[in-house]
Amino acid sequence: MDRQKGIGGGVIADRLGRRWVMLSADVLRTASQGVLAALLFAGHAPIWAFAVLAGAVGVGNAFFAPAFNALVVEIAPSDEMSDANALFGMVASTTMVVGPALAGVLVALANPATVLALDAASYAMSAVALASLALPRSAATERQSLIADLVEGWGEFRSRTWLWAITAQFIVFNLLAWGPFLVLGPVLAKAYLGGARPWGIIMAFYGAGSVAGGLAALGKRPRRPLVVAAIASFGYAAPLALLAVSAPTIEVAAGALVAGLGSAGFNVFFATTIQQQVPPDAQSRVFAFALVGAYSAGPIAFAAAGPVAAAVGAHLVLGVGAVSTLLASLTVFAIPAVRAVRWIPAEGEPAGGEKGSARWR
Repeated sequence: MDRQKGIGGGVIADRLGRRWVMLSADVLRTASQGVLAALLFAGHAPIWAFAVLAGAVGVGNAFFAPAFNALVVEIAPSDEMSDANALFGMVASTTMVVGPALAGVLVALANPATVLALDAASYAMSAVALASLALPRSAATERQSLIADLVEGWGEFRSRTWLWAITAQFIVFNLLAWGPFLVLGPVLAKAYLGGARPWGIIMAFYGAGSVAGGLAALGKRPRRPLVVAAIASFGYAAPLALLAVSAPTIEVAAGALVAGLGSAGFNVFFATTIQQQVPPDAQSRVFAFALVGAYSAGPIAFAAAGPVAAAVGAHLVLGVGAVSTLLASLTVFAIPAVRAVRWIPAEGEPAGGEKGSARWR
């Protein structure tokens, strides 16, 4: 994700409305993928066109994501926000597993241009669905400058220790663990597991774990949601550690299943906590700061994983990633501000034996 574009998307979404920003992002992504499909159908798709149009899709993603996370507050009842987050995560995890396989079949039966055309159509369908979505009317608010909006959003972000601590956790995680895992995992799968098929099995188990984790999160209202999220994040270390010691495919796949379960649990309760604790008119900006911060180290990890592994060995890199993941999760778990956050029950919902913290504190 482009850092400035992601934060800018959050500012604009809070300012102009989440749906309009998401619609604009879908139109951009539809056009980008459609143009690329047309170039491939015509047999003339230069590399620079791939780069420019892929960049345009990335811009659309950067604007869509923070607006989407904040839109849940507008469309889901307060007592069902965590369930909505779980269902959205399950759909995303399912498509992560099914999508590449389906794309491979379509490429084999047709051609890449057809796949891109269908991708463009999917973004168009998203735009149609968003346009028809009924949203409650928002009260008009006096707007300030874009810079003032940005500063205000940053203030909401940095004032919450639990929020920037977890963002820092995932900067470390993406830099030292998940980025190297995605780069070096296929390399090790080819080197000692037998090739692409074992890696496909491993990632399928990760997706299955994410779906199962989403199902397990449905209906859950933990008193301390961030404690649950922190515990769930320990699971990310499992597949890295198993690859680092050259475990067989079935064991690495089991570790990926654990990571998927943890990923779903973390995402559901972290997102729900932001939705409960941050004022509604600042949520896109806060989500943008969290997402951009967490993923900012990803490109560095992708670029550096190969050279570092060539120098010290892929197994050592993944072993360090597993250890750093455990240490980062343990550090976050130990922070008092993380343990202090309480689930805020909706009106009429049982508080689970403890009174919820003040909303948006």
